[in-house]
Amino acid sequence: MRVLIATTPAPGHVVSMVDVAGELTRRGHEVRWYTGRAFQEQVEQAGARFEPMSEALDFGGRSREEAFPSHAGLTGLASFKIGVRDIFYHTAPGQLDDLLRVLERFPADCILADDMCYGACFASERTGLPMAWLSNSIYILGSRDTAPLGLGLQPSSSPLGRARNALLRFLGDHVSMRDLRREADRTRASVNLPRLRTRAMENITRPPDLYLVSTVPSFEFSRSDLLPGTHFIGGLFGLPPERFEPPSWWQELDGDKPVVLITQGTTANDVDRLLVPAVRALAREDLLVVVTTGSDLDVDLLRPLPGNVRLERFVSYHHLLPRVDVMLTNGGYNGVNAALAHGVPLVAAPATEENPDVAARIAWSGAGVVLARRAVSEANLRNAVVTVLHDERYRQRAHVLSREHQRYDAPRRAAELIEAMAESQGRVPTGGPTQ
Repeated sequence: MRVLIATTPAPGHVVSMVDVAGELTRRGHEVRWYTGRAFQEQVEQAGARFEPMSEALDFGGRSREEAFPSHAGLTGLASFKIGVRDIFYHTAPGQLDDLLRVLERFPADCILADDMCYGACFASERTGLPMAWLSNSIYILGSRDTAPLGLGLQPSSSPLGRARNALLRFLGDHVSMRDLRREADRTRASVNLPRLRTRAMENITRPPDLYLVSTVPSFEFSRSDLLPGTHFIGGLFGLPPERFEPPSWWQELDGDKPVVLITQGTTANDVDRLLVPAVRALAREDLLVVVTTGSDLDVDLLRPLPGNVRLERFVSYHHLLPRVDVMLTNGGYNGVNAALAHGVPLVAAPATEENPDVAARIAWSGAGVVLARRAVSEANLRNAVVTVLHDERYRQRAHVLSREHQRYDAPRRAAELIEAMAESQGRVPTGGPTQ
């Protein structure tokens, strides 16, 4: 079987694909992977052949603020909409051009992409190739049981809750998300694809044949109307680094003090909003505080560092999370799932992208405390961390989710489902993979 993988050139979209690509190549399939040049080494380590971006905007290796300076300082719905428009919609036509050229020399049997790589979705529509999505965040399709994306609201399937959800969808389609819905129509028209008369955020592309959701069912909202072909496969966290050089303070993790990890991930890097008040909030606590910034942007705002704080741009979660007692996060999906896979409870202070929706799932699953955007203060951050450290209910729920993660072999399950999809479409002979 020949598989063409396509991913948005951002770490969170690539890391969840690495293990699946590796499993597909180990099973004897020929895999080519289209993404940003910053990820070529990861692509090749997975055994896939790298296909670079040419016509598409390649912003890999940069934070959102570095790649899109006009996004700096945005929060809430404005940040969400502009991020979707610039990062995902406007980049899709160039991705389509690139991918059609790849398919001319690599007649793939199916396409596998992250669920917001819309250029790959357009290529599937143009060619008729079966399409699989691998989620890099929450389940993004609408439901009568949930509010629209971007609001960070809890689900409700009661009659009143479904009425709320329907009203919010109507208001989103015709008021708050109307401009984004029109942007999707314009993007499709620019590549000669017909308009989709569906909801906002769903009128950019048709749904996939297969939707692989990279978490466990207990972390995602319950729905009565999941898309057919949806499968929860467990977390995908990439491969541990071949060489791990621990920082000089590493042995301090084995001390008697609880360890709090403060992280804002690798995409949204507003140091002043979360990291600065969090470091100040915990400066006098009897804790070891590890801060990972994700970039060097504005990192000097954190200095001088309190004596209990250790600062790094990046530390492998594979090595760090088993030693962490609480993670304080802006709600990045992969980091949250990695913490839960290790049984680490959470404090979330979301602001941008889909982070409020991720945080809503933390609260819904009982695995942590969520602070509202306007409640991010030193006092509230300190109280939330202390609460999660000392209230065993959060740790117990995190351990339940950890055990659920351990029951899944995500790469294997993903590969099996992709093979079955291709076989059901008559793309490869039945009876197993081909080379």
